Amino acid sequence: MSDLPTNSITKGNLFSKENLLCRDRVGAMIFLLVCLCYGYQTTQIPLFPGDEYEPFTARTLPTLLTFIGIALALMLLVTGQPDSKSGAVIEFNWKLLIGFLLLMALYGVGLTYIGFVLATGLFLLAGFYLLGERRKKVLFGASFPFVIAFYLLLTQGLDIYLEPGVIFTMWS
Repeated sequence: MSDLPTNSITKGNLFSKENLLCRDRVGAMIFLLVCLCYGYQTTQIPLFPGDEYEPFTARTLPTLLTFIGIALALMLLVTGQPDSKSGAVIEFNWKLLIGFLLLMALYGVGLTYIGFVLATGLFLLAGFYLLGERRKKVLFGASFPFVIAFYLLLTQGLDIYLEPGVIFTMWS
């Protein structure tokens, strides 16, 4: 009996709690659930009359995104490693998580009042600061120039209307 290999299958550890409930697999299951819900919602997108014969509709990219997400979730579900082997970080920075949740809530409110450019620029600036960046050149150089370029691409290039914010519409 001592000739048998001592891998996880012969030991009976293949379906242990450590292997099945590792962070990779739990995250994959949550992501799979989100993708399936998103996929159901894509079927609810209304189409214009005659769109059912078009190769590209309002449902095309969301459906493609759903299939890619499901495939990635299934791949992670199959290839997930136990936390001891995957190098997963066991300690979790709850302060950083709460900081980003508050920042996202403020960003949602800020979009309404100060508009896309200022709200997004300040969101990126504060997010970089929360992640530990302290150099002012990097903080301002990585936030506002990209936001302004993205704003110009959306408004001028793609002709998408972005609300300027309640504060700026009061004066006009």
